[in-house]
Amino acid sequence: MSIIITGSFAFDYIMIFPGHFKEHILPDQIENLSVSFLVDEMRKVRGGCAPNIAYTLALLGERPRLMATAGCDAGEYRDWLEKHGVDTSLLRIYDDCFTASFFVSTDLDQNQIASFYTGAMARARELSFHDLDAGDVEITIISPNDPQAMRKYARECRELGIPYIYDPSQQVARVEGEELVEGLTGAKILIVNEYEYGILCKKTGLSEAQLMERVPTIIVTKGEKGSTIATTESDAGGVQVFDIPPAKVTTTFDPTGVGDAYRAGLIKGLVRGYPWPVTGRVASVAAAYVLESPGPQPEPYTREQFVARYRQNFGDAPELADLLEADSQ
Repeated sequence: MSIIITGSFAFDYIMIFPGHFKEHILPDQIENLSVSFLVDEMRKVRGGCAPNIAYTLALLGERPRLMATAGCDAGEYRDWLEKHGVDTSLLRIYDDCFTASFFVSTDLDQNQIASFYTGAMARARELSFHDLDAGDVEITIISPNDPQAMRKYARECRELGIPYIYDPSQQVARVEGEELVEGLTGAKILIVNEYEYGILCKKTGLSEAQLMERVPTIIVTKGEKGSTIATTESDAGGVQVFDIPPAKVTTTFDPTGVGDAYRAGLIKGLVRGYPWPVTGRVASVAAAYVLESPGPQPEPYTREQFVARYRQNFGDAPELADLLEADSQ
């Protein structure tokens, strides 16, 4: 069975601002906003939601299939992903444009201001789940991507009966409420961060109870406060809520890609059938590795190291033996 990862394929330009954005933005002048931040550091790193998720999943023993579009400058990146256990056979490279690029500045409070150049990502709408063997797809995630592609993928997954995670994330600012409702209705899971969840509720006009009539599980990530999993898919019946604590970090380097790693841990737990509290904690540990990294894809770690870190944070769990032994099929 395949795990299909869709989303942006991009290079990230990560900049560090040695101050606080809030000190340079005047609320009463917001309609005339014109501000420039002098940054001390910039790094170009491999990024994009889809490769970020797929890379961490590969570290956790899976061989996810990357379904995305990239430009003429992506050949080396593709080869690097293959080397690290990601199946890139569904990656389509266009020779007449560049790979998408993400430009982000982070201040001392870990607040971020970002811009995204679409590049080849705009052609993601040309890919289709109808070209795959739907019966072989165990689960997919529709993560931030070309908005038309995201809408198309969600519709196709419903048509083909493919379980999907709807992850609009930063695209909630771009997509209208009607389209958000369409995307999440019929999904297995809706996942966003706390701020994005507020925007989503405002745009759709739906309460949490009304959202859960359309999607059985809603996961909201909350940064240093951890995450919350609200689900109707539990043995207890009704809506059950699990508060997932964050894993401890040795240092905080950069939050870019932390949410993607969390999603990879989530998918690992889902495909292995772990209970929600364990799945959420696996996701938290995966996220911690990225928070300590100068980019969205941390240095490779072994599953033995991962399990040891889980135990240091949360104690033992029977599922950890499975995580150590289970390899992708």
